[in-house]
Amino acid sequence: MLQLTINGREHRVDAAPDTPLLWILRDHLDMPGTKFGCGVALCGACTVHIDGQPARACATRAADAAGKAITTIEGLDGKVAQAVQQAWEALDVPQCGYCQSGQIMSATALLAHNPRPDDAAITAAMDGNICRCGTYSRIRQAIRNAATALEG
Repeated sequence: MLQLTINGREHRVDAAPDTPLLWILRDHLDMPGTKFGCGVALCGACTVHIDGQPARACATRAADAAGKAITTIEGLDGKVAQAVQQAWEALDVPQCGYCQSGQIMSATALLAHNPRPDDAAITAAMDGNICRCGTYSRIRQAIRNAATALEG
């Protein structure tokens, strides 16, 4: 039995310790916002926060996340999250939308730790988050707009 703290709530899950966190979220806890993309931590669709840091849920063993604060797109809140979500909506960032939960999770982690990122910091933080529709310029602009909103 695994004990996980997800979005501020304790969950007891009957699963093998080496089960990927992604499958715990989606199959055991019915949290479908974290997406399956590649299964090998290369695309970023499954990005969650573990103790405030972006992590790929498909490559994180559930046992390794035990005792840590896990945040999914369903539990994302606060001033930074609100600024990112508003910027995403204002610029109509998503096209198909599949990758967007991972993109938003990476962007909020960036701005939570670096409220004034330059282009190099944005590129570094978002590296590995693939958008098959190619909305990268809107994603980058939304991050800049969210950073500006957080200043004022």
